[in-house]
Amino acid sequence: MADAIKVIATNRAARHDFFIDDVLEAGLILTGTEVKSLRQGRAVIGDGYVYVEGGEAWAENIHIPEYSQGTWTNHAPKRKRKLLLHREQIEDLQQRTREKGYTIVPLRLYFLDGRVKLEIGVARGKKQHDKRQALREKQDKREAERTFGTQRGINR
Repeated sequence: MADAIKVIATNRAARHDFFIDDVLEAGLILTGTEVKSLRQGRAVIGDGYVYVEGGEAWAENIHIPEYSQGTWTNHAPKRKRKLLLHREQIEDLQQRTREKGYTIVPLRLYFLDGRVKLEIGVARGKKQHDKRQALREKQDKREAERTFGTQRGINR
């Protein structure tokens, strides 16, 4: 059962608001109550972002609610969390984000063989007309599939 992935949260708006150029998998440094809360399947990464500071990568605004059965040792829900990446990856991220229009966004939070991983993407922001174009293409594709599906039903 290698590569058993259990998705906790996805950032669907990221693919709508950004062009994703590169995707990386990063580990997270978490406390025990954060992991227990994630095992309950509760997290919101939609408002999150990633930045590089002092040679380290950090994820901020990722909301992991307090563990319901936690005590005074519970964690702060929106604290900044350190990402575990190789030095070369961090340097590459830092270089890419210095370029105009690039940012790092969290795409997916999941368990991989019992370890929490964050999939991050190096992204460029979409303009409003790009978003409309993508939506139009999606609707056209859906309409073509619907039409093709009804034609196949008639021919049988």
